[in-house]
Amino acid sequence: MGGDTQALQTHLQSGLTTACRCWAITRKDGQVFGFTDHDMELRFDGLTFRASTGLTAAAIEQATGLSIDNSEAMGALSDASVREDDIEAGRFDGAEVRAWLVNWAAPEQRVLQFRGSIGELRRAGGAFHAELRGQTDLLNRPLGRIYQKPCTAVLGDSACRFAVSQLGYQVEAEVSGFDGGTSLRLLGGTSSDEAWFERGRLDVTSGSANGLWGSIKQDRRTEDGREITLWASIGGGLAVGDRVRLTAGCDKRMETCRLKFNNFLNFQGFPDLPGEDWVMAVPKKGNANTGGSRR
Repeated sequence: MGGDTQALQTHLQSGLTTACRCWAITRKDGQVFGFTDHDMELRFDGLTFRASTGLTAAAIEQATGLSIDNSEAMGALSDASVREDDIEAGRFDGAEVRAWLVNWAAPEQRVLQFRGSIGELRRAGGAFHAELRGQTDLLNRPLGRIYQKPCTAVLGDSACRFAVSQLGYQVEAEVSGFDGGTSLRLLGGTSSDEAWFERGRLDVTSGSANGLWGSIKQDRRTEDGREITLWASIGGGLAVGDRVRLTAGCDKRMETCRLKFNNFLNFQGFPDLPGEDWVMAVPKKGNANTGGSRR
C-alpha cells in the first residue's frame, strides 16, 4: 500500500520525470486486476500492473469537505483483462478501485491518489467506460428507519435475523434448460410448495457463472423440478448442468413473516399504520364522533 512519497515529491520537483498511473481493481468475488498507462508492466504490493490493456483515466477531481471525488477510467475490452460478459454479468459492479501516481523507473516511489469504487459502467465500440466514485459517495446513502406497513428488512439480514439455511428454506437444484434469458428449468426442489421461492433469490454455485445471482419473479413446481423466471438475465455463461441454490422468498407482509417464517418478533414493518383513506377522512355530521374505532 505505502510508498516513498517524499522521494516521489523530490523526483517530481526535479523537472525531468518518469511518472505514470497505476490502478488496482478488486472485485467482490476477490479477483484483483492491475492496470497501468505505462508502456511496460510494473509490479509492487504483490500485484502486476499490466500495460497491454489500453486503460486510461481522466484527471481525478478531489476536494475538501463532503464533495465527491470522481474520475472515469476507459479501456479496451479483451479476454486477457476485462471481458464484456463479465461486465454484462455485473462482476465489476461496486468493485474497489485504488489509483497511484508512480515513478516507473523506481516503483517504490509512489503515492495513493484515489480510493473508491466503480459506479456506472458503460460499453461502447469494444471499450468500457467506468465511473470512479470516491469514498465520500457513501455519505449520500439515506439512513434511518422508514415508517411503512411492509417490512423494511431483507430476509436473513441483521434486522430480520432469520436463518435462511434452515431445512426447507434453501434447496439445491441443477439447470436442465434455459432460454438464454430469464426463464430456467431446474431438476430438484420438488418438495417445496408452489411459488415458495417467488421474490426469493437464485445463486449459481458452479460453472463459469459461479458467484452470480438473480431475483426470482415467478416459481412453478413441475414433476421433476421447478420452472423459474428471473427479473433479469444472469448471463456470465450459465449452462445446462450448472448447480444453483434457491432461497425462499418474502413479500414483506406481516402474515408471511408470521406464517411462512415464524419470525414475527423480528418484523420490521408497521402493519397498523393508518392508510391514505384515514388520512383523507373528514368529520361528517351524520356520523358518531366519539373517538372510537371507525370500523
